[in-house]
Amino acid sequence: MIYLVLASLSWSIVGVLVKIAGLQFDSYTITFARFSIGVVALAGVVYFSRHSLRPATFYKWIWIGAIGKSANYLFENVAITIGHAYGNMLVQPIQTIVLLVAGIFLFKERLTAKSWLSGAVVLGGVLLITLNGRSLGDAIAEQGWITALFALSGIGAALHFLSQKMLLDSMNDVSMNYSIFFWASFVSAVPLPFAADWQPSFVPGAWLSAAGLGLITGFSFLMLSKALRTVKFSVAVIVSNMAALFTVLWSGVFLREPITMYIVIGAFTVVAGMTMLNWPGKPKPSVEPS
Repeated sequence: MIYLVLASLSWSIVGVLVKIAGLQFDSYTITFARFSIGVVALAGVVYFSRHSLRPATFYKWIWIGAIGKSANYLFENVAITIGHAYGNMLVQPIQTIVLLVAGIFLFKERLTAKSWLSGAVVLGGVLLITLNGRSLGDAIAEQGWITALFALSGIGAALHFLSQKMLLDSMNDVSMNYSIFFWASFVSAVPLPFAADWQPSFVPGAWLSAAGLGLITGFSFLMLSKALRTVKFSVAVIVSNMAALFTVLWSGVFLREPITMYIVIGAFTVVAGMTMLNWPGKPKPSVEPS
């Protein structure tokens, strides 16, 4: 249970850490730090688990995952830096909606009534957070492009998730994520020579935040996988989705960001929709042959 709580809390603090890291670094550097430090952390796990430190290269879905995850982090970092840290909670529900659509068109899946209802609830929560008590026109005019960045981040996260789905049969989760993050660190390094822009003054908190983001990238999924081996899936669904609520809490406590009732209600709505969607259904009764 402790691994599950730690993973959920680590995801919820990402927005705050990105905001603090932005006091020293640009979004491109933060993205690179999240991957490069994460890869070093994962390399230690790979080494001690006696897996190969040579990343997989000749897999199409490795590169799709690396590009998708790079886009996920970069657009998320840009949006948080210029917007509010709590906006980070939009990424997972947008990813979920994209995956539902992908399931229909790519994998020809038939969604149940529960899936449609859950998706509608999630979308309703996203709209509540995005509008934040404003009209649609005002919301688009004021912060529409920030929401668009979070949407692009969610699409990138969905691509990473799809790559994991496609690679699960041929790779274990440690080697798969190590390979994806390894190549993502190279992808995210491409714009650094001409886009990196550090502040001249030394900000210790920014360096610590960047390091923390990298460790979260490296270890959070390992903590989740360990937790799923010992915790009931229904409990895991509730605790992991609670990260959205803690995201709002940390943004208000540490950054004093304006948290309105619309944001709070929207966060609860997103959590409810995500929990409904991932809640395990009743097992079908077995029919014994006569």
